[in-house]
Amino acid sequence: MTDEYYMLQALKEGRKAFEIGEVPIGALVVMDGKIIARGHNHVEKLNDSSAHAEMIALTSAFHFLGSKYLPDATMYVTVEPCLMCAGALFWSKIGRIVYGADDEKNGYRKYVVPLPPIKEAGVGPWPFHPKTELLSGVLKEESALLMKEFFKLKR
Repeated sequence: MTDEYYMLQALKEGRKAFEIGEVPIGALVVMDGKIIARGHNHVEKLNDSSAHAEMIALTSAFHFLGSKYLPDATMYVTVEPCLMCAGALFWSKIGRIVYGADDEKNGYRKYVVPLPPIKEAGVGPWPFHPKTELLSGVLKEESALLMKEFFKLKR
C-alpha cells in the first residue's frame, strides 16, 4: 500500500468529522501495512479541546498494542498537526508522520522557532522524536479542500 492509499483512508475519517459538525481532520496509525487505529475530531461532541484526530488515533493505537510507544508505526493525518499533537507524537516515539495540508494558522510550525541546530546536542526546531521521519503534502489539495468546504459552510 502507498502513502496515498492510507491518506485516502484518513480523508474518510475527516469526512466522518465533517458529517457530525467537527473540523474535518482524520488520522490513522499504520503498522506493518495494517491500520491499527483511526480517529477524527471529537472536540465539539466531547466538549474537549484535546479531542483531536491525532490524539484519538494515538490513544486507540496504544490500547491496541498495549504499549505507550509506536516506533514502528506511521501516523497519517489530513492536516499538519498542532503543537499539542506534535507533543503527543513526540512522546509516542512514532517512527513516521505523513500529513496532507499545511495549517499556517494552527500547525506546529507556527510555534516552532527555527534555531540554528547545535549539532552535539541535537537541539533545533524539530518538535518530534529525533528518530521520527516526516513527509508532508500527500493529497494536500484534497485535504485542504475538505477544510475549505467545512469552513465555507460555517461562515
